[in-house]
Amino acid sequence: MLKMSYRNSKRLFDIVLSFLLLIILSPVLLFISFLVWITDGHEVFVKEPLRLGMKGKEFKMYKFRTMIPNAHNEIQNNPKYSKEKETWIKHDGKLKISEDPRITLIGKLLRKTDMDELPQLLNVLKGDMSIVGPRPMYLGEVNRYLGNNPDGKKYYKRRSRVRPGMTGIWQVSGRNDIKFKDRMIMEARYAANVNFKDDIKIFFKTPLVVLTRRGVYE
Repeated sequence: MLKMSYRNSKRLFDIVLSFLLLIILSPVLLFISFLVWITDGHEVFVKEPLRLGMKGKEFKMYKFRTMIPNAHNEIQNNPKYSKEKETWIKHDGKLKISEDPRITLIGKLLRKTDMDELPQLLNVLKGDMSIVGPRPMYLGEVNRYLGNNPDGKKYYKRRSRVRPGMTGIWQVSGRNDIKFKDRMIMEARYAANVNFKDDIKIFFKTPLVVLTRRGVYE
């Protein structure tokens, strides 16, 4: 009964807050959309990869495009990025801004301010995501994790019981300073013990983490 009440109340909170923020931030979102389009001439939002939501359901996560088109496919299959691919795999699918040639000029600015994440408010409003929850993953990184950690399936299934979030326990606890396998356990524990107190703490810690860039791999 408590968890049902929590879920319903949290969903109401997500709808109200995401709707209000989308209205307030609409001039900023439109301006960034124009900048991405005018400087690069391609899609404004990232097309790939699809993310895994609650119960493992795939969805398109809205995010301003900060890289060349099809960047995810390019680093995996284009020999041009073979050197970067080695580093990318070594660091759990991440590259520093300074070592990733796929990032566009406007993309560097958006990443350094986390403003590329703002369109995810649309996902929150739709119900794909929540304001607070485990950070969305994509199938490739989950498969790599399970391949190296056969007993990790229980953690993945546990964290998939709740909607992924724009911010979460991983972001405010160290972000990329935390190894992927430890992140999975951390987020599984969050999902198994969801409560308003922890959500509020995470929500109010997030602005400071964004401003200080704590744990950002850049």
